[in-house]
Amino acid sequence: MFVIREDDLSGEATRALLALHLAGMHASSPPGSVFALDVSALQTTDITVWTVWDGDMIVGVGALRELGHGVGEVKSMRTHPDHTRRGVAASLLDHLIGEAGRRGLVRLSLETGSGPGFEAAVSLYRRRGFVDGEPFSTYERSPFNQFLHLQL
Repeated sequence: MFVIREDDLSGEATRALLALHLAGMHASSPPGSVFALDVSALQTTDITVWTVWDGDMIVGVGALRELGHGVGEVKSMRTHPDHTRRGVAASLLDHLIGEAGRRGLVRLSLETGSGPGFEAAVSLYRRRGFVDGEPFSTYERSPFNQFLHLQL
């Protein structure tokens, strides 16, 4: 059973998983198309980060950014590559959706890429009710990115 806990980003394991996430986004995306945040950008008052643990091993990370006007954004979702296909991302996404509802948000949105490196994540989002939509916040549409939204 996984334990999901709020994370202050001070731990080495969390920082390593976020570095792996950034590297993976750059490896799977065209130049200029990566909107993943580094540790310092995740340490703002509008973002809360959670990590998923299996015993003493970090197995996933994800964040919720509050954009205002009842809208939240899913950020930095990553399952450690040694722990895929175990329900880590599904558990964390369910947690983020629940937390968004508890905070009174009315919509949860996300920006992600296209192609093989993103198919599993997009499939999970769609299974949880996210649908295609328009760009939000400061994002702009490109041939690579896509925008998904969930009404809460």
